[in-house]
Amino acid sequence: MERKIITTGDGSVTIHLPQWNEQYHSKHGAVQEAQHVFIEMGLNYYVEQNNFKNIRILEIGFGTGLNAFITFLQLERIQKKINYTGVEAFPVEASEIEKLNYAEVLSAEDKKAVLLEMHKRSWEEETAISENFLLKKQKKKFEDISEKNTWHLIYFDAFGARVQPELWTEDVFKKMFEALLPGGVLVTYAAKGSVRRAMQAVGFTVERLPGPPGKREMLRAVKKHI
Repeated sequence: MERKIITTGDGSVTIHLPQWNEQYHSKHGAVQEAQHVFIEMGLNYYVEQNNFKNIRILEIGFGTGLNAFITFLQLERIQKKINYTGVEAFPVEASEIEKLNYAEVLSAEDKKAVLLEMHKRSWEEETAISENFLLKKQKKKFEDISEKNTWHLIYFDAFGARVQPELWTEDVFKKMFEALLPGGVLVTYAAKGSVRRAMQAVGFTVERLPGPPGKREMLRAVKKHI
């Protein structure tokens, strides 16, 4: 499938798939979307609600590594240790990684090597990016996730339901629900009614939230304590 590097609304780049008319991140702003959906509405919310020193995060769609990178940049502020697992069936190419400008857009040029290092690390092995950030990349389909009661927070960043509806079903969200610890949180840029209903059907408590630039709403789902 053809892939193109394009510049989004906030100056950051993403990968565009012309065949699907779909991209890895919002065309209105890749960095802005990631910060709003996954950091502000996900990580920050979870930290405010819980007092765990070690937070386990699962990302559905490791892709360009943007979400992992901006999470790493939060370490000094939140004073937590993060175990980060990124699942990706089709890893990005080395030539694409070289064109990612996230460190520059985030005014974190001194951390650019961290993003490159994340991509260099071996798959299927947990490695330390820093003392407080452990990374494990898994090359597999999202449907193959089988862990139970493992993660505190899920970044659900799969391609949209328009092009891959099979990733937004009750079956997939049941796996996500089971993978979360009680009190765990899932955040996604999606806001379709069918997605919200699928989440609710498997047990999530779901709320609509203001979306990132270019999108009216997003969803946050919580696995309530019994």
